[in-house]
Amino acid sequence: LAQATRVYGQSMEPNLHTDMRLVVEKVSYRLHSPERGDIVVLRVRPDDELLIKRVVGLPGDEVAIHDGRVYINGEPLDESYLNQETRGNLAPRVVPPLHVFVMGDNRRASNDSRSFGPVHIDNILGKAWFSYWPPEAVGSLE
Repeated sequence: LAQATRVYGQSMEPNLHTDMRLVVEKVSYRLHSPERGDIVVLRVRPDDELLIKRVVGLPGDEVAIHDGRVYINGEPLDESYLNQETRGNLAPRVVPPLHVFVMGDNRRASNDSRSFGPVHIDNILGKAWFSYWPPEAVGSLE
């Protein structure tokens, strides 16, 4: 139903930091697909280490990056959770069925779908929904 996990690395800063402890809810994605903006725990391939990323593109979406912004289906994505632009460019690509396009919130220090491509939904362990450590970070995740 749920599992604890720990944040390693800087890829989700400024929102998640190294050594934060999170609760990962593992049931809802059996009932419905991930939604844009969800913070998910995943493996790129079944035997890989766990990663924590944010869902940016959904199946059928055209994802592109230019001028410091992510575009979904030609429209700029509202990313109020970021405090920096997205560097680099990504030619438009369509997210395949049963896949999502994920990115870290710290775009300058994230290994994500820009490098490894869209992730199959079967490789998503669950949704990170609550932080329980450190005490000053206790609360639901957005």
